[in-house]
Amino acid sequence: MLDAPAAAPALHARRRPSIALRLTLAVTLILLLAASAALWSAWNYGIQAANEAYDRLLTGASLQIAERVSVADGEVLVDLPSSAFELLSLARNDRVFYRVIGTDGETLTGYPDLPLPSDVGAAGQSAYEATYSGETVRAVMTTRPIAERGMSGNVSVVVAHTVQARIALARDIATKAAILVGAAALAIVLLAWFAVRYALAPLTRVERALLSRDPNDLSPFDIETPREIETVVDAINRFTRRLDRRVSAVQSFVADAAHQLRTPITAIRAQAQLAAGEESPDRLRRINRRILDRSVAVSRLADQLLSHAMVTHRTDAEPRELVDLRRIAIEAEQETRRFADADAELPLLDLPEEPVIVAGDRFSLREAVKNLANNALEHGKPPVAIRVTAGGGSARIAVVDHGAGIPPVERASAGTRFRRNRAASSRGASLGLAIAHEVAVSHGGELQFGDVGDGGFEVSLSLPLVEALP
Repeated sequence: MLDAPAAAPALHARRRPSIALRLTLAVTLILLLAASAALWSAWNYGIQAANEAYDRLLTGASLQIAERVSVADGEVLVDLPSSAFELLSLARNDRVFYRVIGTDGETLTGYPDLPLPSDVGAAGQSAYEATYSGETVRAVMTTRPIAERGMSGNVSVVVAHTVQARIALARDIATKAAILVGAAALAIVLLAWFAVRYALAPLTRVERALLSRDPNDLSPFDIETPREIETVVDAINRFTRRLDRRVSAVQSFVADAAHQLRTPITAIRAQAQLAAGEESPDRLRRINRRILDRSVAVSRLADQLLSHAMVTHRTDAEPRELVDLRRIAIEAEQETRRFADADAELPLLDLPEEPVIVAGDRFSLREAVKNLANNALEHGKPPVAIRVTAGGGSARIAVVDHGAGIPPVERASAGTRFRRNRAASSRGASLGLAIAHEVAVSHGGELQFGDVGDGGFEVSLSLPLVEALP
């Protein structure tokens, strides 16, 4: 059963919005912006259409009034036609205003305070808006020239009405547009939702395939998916392959380690039982010496097991960095010196003047060289040297001793875990070469064996060389 702190993050993760919901919300937001722009355009279009329609009524009425303007006995006469006001009555809820201005600028009839346009002197018709009697009005002024004996000039006719009908018409146009846009947007959102769900259906198949699998089944998935999801499935397959290799390696390593540890521990226990019942001092000393030797072997085996496990873990976990193999040689020599016996002959260093740079993990490389040096000190013959060289695009760090080394027929399998060769002693754990081999392979190189010209044997890590940085 999960405790509260562990269950809270899982519950929080389950409540995160799905991809389908996120895409639908994004589409909805885009549609809202587009609908807002469409409604704003529809309102402006409605106002423009209403103005054009009702301005024609005002223009027609003003023209009819202007046509009934005449001159008699030197006076301007206005005969207001009823048809003009019948035309304006089409806007039933609007109030109508008019004004006829003579050639001298005086109001002949109508509302004398009805506002005029700013370009009052222009000929023809002009439509404009103004405020009159506390209301917004829309007006059209028609100018008619008069040229009679003793009188000439322009007579202006202004006809106006309020804008309630225009606003009602614009509102009606905008409302119908809003209904149409809203229905279209709702349909698009629903279609987008179903389209997203359909497009994401392969992810559901992948999820079901993952959940239905046995925890021990790490074989690759074989699921038919679209190209966009193939990369996800490929990534899962690559991960499961790496995990399968790691699990297999760990299981094999644990089984081999248990077998290797069981034998010396059983021997130590048997020797200890003999020592418990032994009364002869000489035989007891011999038994104690064997127990000590076995204990040293177990200690070294445990150290190499931990080292091998750490190297295996760092193969995929640790990022690579630029490392100078000269520094690796120095550190490995120091590690060997720290744990060597007081009377042991320590390895020598043979290093070049220039840096030898590789891309790798410092810890793993140091462990590999340290194990090679320990093998040479135990199984080879002094003097033992750690040598660093570079050339031909490769960097080499080698351990050289003057013993017979590994026979040529056994060198191909020398890097196998727990495999003893004929040169190994009973104290050998048979893991040093396996650690070095795994480190070399994980760094893109190889573990090499060779005979040297002066009767010695060499084990080296050959790695890709990186040009030294300035």
